[in-house]
Amino acid sequence: MPLYEYACDPCKILYQTKHGINDPRPEKCPKCQGALRKVISAPSLNTANHSSPTAAKYAKISESDELAMEKDLQKVYQTIWVPPEVKHSPWDEH
Repeated sequence: MPLYEYACDPCKILYQTKHGINDPRPEKCPKCQGALRKVISAPSLNTANHSSPTAAKYAKISESDELAMEKDLQKVYQTIWVPPEVKHSPWDEH
């Protein structure tokens, strides 16, 4: 399933979600109920056989440059998954 990004400019939040091409997209920001704008981003292509999209993204920059770039991105928009990521511990007894 493709990954889509929607931005709420007043809240400075970037919502990431996965849904089918024909599925309805989120229309309103869960925080302020304002309109969401679809963010056009490059597809994740793995032409260099990296182990993950993150490895491909940072393959050609130093660790200090990577940290500086992430700090800059986090100053502008907060990234939130919709629906929230499922986090569990394999040691939970539920």
